[in-house]
Amino acid sequence: MQQKTFASQADLGDKKITFSQLSEHAWAYTAEGDPNTGVVIGDDAVLVVDTQATPAMAQDVIRHIRTVTDKPIHYVVLSHYHAVRVLGASAYGAEHIIASEETLALIRERGEQDKASEIGRFPRLFRDVESIPVGLTWPNITFRSDMTLWLGKVEVRISHPGRGHTAGDTIVWLPQERTLFSGDLVEFNATPYAGDAYFQDWPGTLDKLAALDPLQLVPGRGEALRGREQVQAGLNSTREFVQELFQAVRGAAASESDLRQIYREVYDRLAPRYGKWVIFDHCMPFDVSRAYDEATAYPDPRIWTAERDVQMWKQLEA
Repeated sequence: MQQKTFASQADLGDKKITFSQLSEHAWAYTAEGDPNTGVVIGDDAVLVVDTQATPAMAQDVIRHIRTVTDKPIHYVVLSHYHAVRVLGASAYGAEHIIASEETLALIRERGEQDKASEIGRFPRLFRDVESIPVGLTWPNITFRSDMTLWLGKVEVRISHPGRGHTAGDTIVWLPQERTLFSGDLVEFNATPYAGDAYFQDWPGTLDKLAALDPLQLVPGRGEALRGREQVQAGLNSTREFVQELFQAVRGAAASESDLRQIYREVYDRLAPRYGKWVIFDHCMPFDVSRAYDEATAYPDPRIWTAERDVQMWKQLEA
């Protein structure tokens, strides 16, 4: 492997935005593998799932929403705590920001470090970073396992199905329309970022999503999925990546190989199948590092800081 530019600092190209209707009340804002935003347009209000990384970037989501409705945006749901998902929240002027209790705990524990880390890794995703207000995005409604909102007659179920991408992953489910917003628990033709993951829990959490039998699904990255066959393909490919990577790392760690050697072996093993997925090169060092931690001495993810990011990158990609 050739040495790569740190994380995705060399990824500067704009992505084509798509705003598409999936069911009567559900819309997807997608951008060729950049972070997605989900939109639920109820009878009397709008709910947004994930905010984009900055208020300036969130304004583009709002412009698209205003092409189809003038209803007020009353709710924002955070699928997890990562800065790229939450720091645009202030743009929506929502009355309520909703997150799981686990996500709130992670914001308290590591929100500031995550903010600095993510901005350093992937500056294009934090366009007009100066538009972010001082401080962090704080939910004002939290829940332990699940809650239900009614947007008029539109039922919106919000739940924490289990650990996977993070400890606090949240999904939004419209049972009347069988439409699911999965956050980064599911990706489609995009590499799952697993630097804060629970590899051994993630497949079981995906099984819970599959049990809902969605007919439409908005993944964290990648195009919106339509129809049972495509939805299952997104669930299955995410599960297979997570399992294959962790099994490879755990097996190599048992042989007492050092982390750099393990990384090179696992990268070469996964690249033929997954190497064309969006942000593969960006994610793999973080994914392998976390898998190695979980397979050895750290059942819970360690906090990524800007300094730790660079140190890890130099160790694995030098």
